[in-house]
Amino acid sequence: MEKKYIVKLTTEERSELNKILSNGNAAAKKHKIARVLLRTDASKEGMNYTDQDISNEVEISEKTVTRIRKKFVEGGLEKVFEKKFTPRYSRRKFDGEGEAKLIAICCSKAPEGHARWTLRLLADKAVECIDGEASYETIRRTLKKTNLNLGRKKNGAYHQKQMQNLFVKWKTC
Repeated sequence: MEKKYIVKLTTEERSELNKILSNGNAAAKKHKIARVLLRTDASKEGMNYTDQDISNEVEISEKTVTRIRKKFVEGGLEKVFEKKFTPRYSRRKFDGEGEAKLIAICCSKAPEGHARWTLRLLADKAVECIDGEASYETIRRTLKKTNLNLGRKKNGAYHQKQMQNLFVKWKTC
């Protein structure tokens, strides 16, 4: 099969790749990419191995060798070593108003037939009261973040009783 992307390294690029390989502090991924590029080099000084030989030697798939070659031909060394950024969009289910509604639900009386609110009951109720879905794990994380624990007496939902003094003064003669 004829190669679509042919890598021809300049002497500067080759020396930079050799520098990466000789440096012990570079990441393993960079080492593998440098080894692949040096072995796919089709110039006079290059090794020009086949993709299968490279994949066996570097212990990566042939598809990865092809991808590295394609990146180099299209963008150069900078493109090959560029870290791929994948943005993670995680929108919060509960904003301040939603958290306030959730806490109000928690502090209200439990539904009939239940002694107290469970996370699953709160999740079902939150779907009714708040726009959108919320899993019981989301409810748990939100309540943990707000330090609301209905089993504890110090969370503000219950009035604290004054503790009696346990220290007794000793009478001395």
